[in-house]
Amino acid sequence: MALNFFKFFKQELAVDLGTANTLIMVDDQVVVDEPSIVAIDRRTGNTIAVGHRAMQMHEKTHENIKTVRPLKDGVIADFQAAEAMIQSMIKMVGRRSNLFSHLKMVICIPSGITEVEKRAVFDSADHVDSKETYLIHEPMAAALGIGLNIEEPIGNMIIDIGGGTTEIAVIALSGIVCDQSIRIAGDELTNDIMNYMKREHNILIGERTAEQIKIHVGSALHELENPPTDYAVNGRDLMTGIPKQIKIGYQEVAYALDKSISKIEDAVLKALEMTPPELASDIYKTGLYLTGGGALLRGLDKRLESKTKLNVHIADDPLRAVVRGTGMALRNSHQFSFLIDRKSV
Repeated sequence: MALNFFKFFKQELAVDLGTANTLIMVDDQVVVDEPSIVAIDRRTGNTIAVGHRAMQMHEKTHENIKTVRPLKDGVIADFQAAEAMIQSMIKMVGRRSNLFSHLKMVICIPSGITEVEKRAVFDSADHVDSKETYLIHEPMAAALGIGLNIEEPIGNMIIDIGGGTTEIAVIALSGIVCDQSIRIAGDELTNDIMNYMKREHNILIGERTAEQIKIHVGSALHELENPPTDYAVNGRDLMTGIPKQIKIGYQEVAYALDKSISKIEDAVLKALEMTPPELASDIYKTGLYLTGGGALLRGLDKRLESKTKLNVHIADDPLRAVVRGTGMALRNSHQFSFLIDRKSV
């Protein structure tokens, strides 16, 4: 009876704490999928909104309200805002479940994270009253999430392109054999589009508009088999200061993103160069696996195939691959030796 009582009040959360989006999974269900952003009242310091509602306010606030993205390059940059965001998102879960006293969390982190940055994640979890906290590296979570058997002596290469970082890792025997973590990912591509519009069209656009351009006409290739239609962009004319609309096509966006995508290609090639020959032989047979929001960029798989001469597979639902893998690690935390707990930091 006592055991059943304890289980009733136990809550287990798998958390993909991302630069762009935070996802929380409970009992194999994604119950929270929100942008990683907080709106704060400057006068009182209180949190006004979190997630989608805060994103609607982003770049539209007056002097009494500020919007903060607590994570930068995959790690916590604003500790207080991150804590407020995590607490608010756990309350969103709480509306779907009973009150709980024992919180267990598995949180995914970039593979290139420092010990100080790991401690910041543990401290944030402590402040939301987590009794058990484990960390998992994003490539390991992504590999689990797309259904790879990571415990086998077979090499697989995962390329996880998130909002803040691109994680490239060769995985075998429940461990990362070699990896590359670069801070070129979704946010950098968004900045490239903003800079291009300013430089080539003399039009100033915000982060949200640049993100929409990336979604609607983003491309890694200058020639696509099924090209998207041109996208209408509204912004401020830098010459006159008057709002203006122009249309932009996927070829222009491909040109704007070219340098950043080349850096991702170079990181993939560097990871392949570091790979032991027996694992390289496996990767030749299995190919490369693309996960994360960046995997949805049109033509990226074809461009990587052309560069590496290897097959490139895009995961089913790449945006949720990491949180699905984090959920699997949560259910089997006793089994996976690669999970990081506080004692190992």
